[in-house]
Amino acid sequence: QVQLVESGGGLVQPGGSLRLSCAASGNIGSINAMGWYRQAPGKQRELVATITGAGTPDYADSVKGRFTVSRDNAKNTVYLQMNSLKPEDTAVYYCKAAVRRLYTSLYNDYWGQGTQVTVSS
Repeated sequence: QVQLVESGGGLVQPGGSLRLSCAASGNIGSINAMGWYRQAPGKQRELVATITGAGTPDYADSVKGRFTVSRDNAKNTVYLQMNSLKPEDTAVYYCKAAVRRLYTSLYNDYWGQGTQVTVSS
């Protein structure tokens, strides 16, 4: 089994910052792309940022210049540094990782349980 556990969400004022973490654990052989998605009430889940196994990031236009995605391969962890937060960033944030389990050859996507981010004064 593979588990992804997010942490770091919370309530922050507009203009503030938060750092999310997502640690993968379990029967892991290797991890390829990792990423962050979010889902606001009444809306579909959307991509926020991804990072390849080699460390190349990509961002949704709505967060470019404000959010930074990074990873620590030794810790099987992906991070999302969120600065200049806006009320429209309020959502449940989910991490996703493409994981190859030990003794297998295929990658499958795994999701975390989500962490709430609320931006409000």
